[in-house]
Amino acid sequence: MTQLSDHFGYKKLLHFTLPSIIMLVFTSIYSVVDGFFVSNFVGKTPFTAVNFIMPYLMILGSIGFMFGTGGSALIAKTMGEGDREKANQVFSRIIYVSIVSGIVLAIAGILFLRPLAAALGAEGQLLEDSITYGRIFLAAIPAFVLQYEFQCLFVTAAKPQLGLCVTVAAGCTNMVLDALFVAVFRWGLEGAAAATALSQCVGGIVPLIYFGCPNTSLLRLTKARFDGKTILKTCTNGSSELMSNISMSVVNMLYNIQLLKYAGEDGIAAYGVLMYINMVFQAVFLGYSVGTAPVIGYHYGAQNQIELKGLRKKSFVILGVFAVLMFASAEILAKPLSMMFVGYDQDLLEMTMRAFLLYSFSFLVSGFNIFGSSFFTALNDGLTSALISFLRTLLFQVAAVLLLPLFLQLDGIWLAVVAAEIMALLVTICFLLAKRKKYHY
Repeated sequence: MTQLSDHFGYKKLLHFTLPSIIMLVFTSIYSVVDGFFVSNFVGKTPFTAVNFIMPYLMILGSIGFMFGTGGSALIAKTMGEGDREKANQVFSRIIYVSIVSGIVLAIAGILFLRPLAAALGAEGQLLEDSITYGRIFLAAIPAFVLQYEFQCLFVTAAKPQLGLCVTVAAGCTNMVLDALFVAVFRWGLEGAAAATALSQCVGGIVPLIYFGCPNTSLLRLTKARFDGKTILKTCTNGSSELMSNISMSVVNMLYNIQLLKYAGEDGIAAYGVLMYINMVFQAVFLGYSVGTAPVIGYHYGAQNQIELKGLRKKSFVILGVFAVLMFASAEILAKPLSMMFVGYDQDLLEMTMRAFLLYSFSFLVSGFNIFGSSFFTALNDGLTSALISFLRTLLFQVAAVLLLPLFLQLDGIWLAVVAAEIMALLVTICFLLAKRKKYHY
């Protein structure tokens, strides 16, 4: 079995991170299946509603990534220092706090759902469909938070394959129930939301049971007192991932507003297709970053500078190969993927294909930015990681999506993310150069 303390060459690095990559890709794919069934069996307006309200739902669920990535870095560092008992206590505190947080978020999310959707511009049937889907989804937010969290912590527990199995089980649950509830029983939007909520329960509750029982992983839930310092450190470490997810959701809301202005509901539908495919492609970069983070955190805690340098260099080479493959795939698959979702509407199909061809240039750059942020999180430098995420996912994108359409109209919206990723890459390179002597990578 591969240990965090091992030396990682290219083969071992890919082998160790592959479960995380597949896990996050699979999570994204079953979200795509959700959109496929809604678009083809329920209708264009319900499909638009799902994509319209989803950024709000993702903001609430993203706290799981904060606890997962931030906690993973802290736990891996603690294990690298040789204190297994303390690592289990840190792990347990994080899980308990995240459960309470999820319950609070579910209640608050339901209370603010209608006023927020209306404030964002939804009205009539679009508003009602957004509320219908959102309320059912929000009931499972505590499990959704845990699912995101355990996707990171399974890797730290040296059980990435088990994490993959849980994710596949959750994904299959969603796919089967989508087909059953939407295509067979014809329960419409309510059926799609229920399928997603139940699948999240599988992804969040099954790992909770596993870690609560005696197991063969490096981690187990134990009795642990609340420790504000541990939780604060976890939140600080994971703030970049939280910021990244919140920023992306906020920016998606802004995209929806701009698209309503320049292209109407068809624009939001096209953007929804784009985001589904984007989730799958970006999951490759995110999965690799999540997979390498515990290894980087361990060797940083063990002060193994040679291994840190090797991990950084090898990661850039691997990410470069991924970037070219992602871009080429997006360009080649633009038409068939667009037809899969909106082939029933010729005008919408043409708009979606055009968006695909422009947006895909971002895949050449985004992987390096995602890894750069994750790299500093693993080094327990949450501030630098958060700055990269904040600039990449919020500031640069907001500026681009507001300014570029003034000159390029609708194309400016599709190219906004490309401009933002290029600017973020420059920032990432600057931080990597500036911090190399401090962390000796």
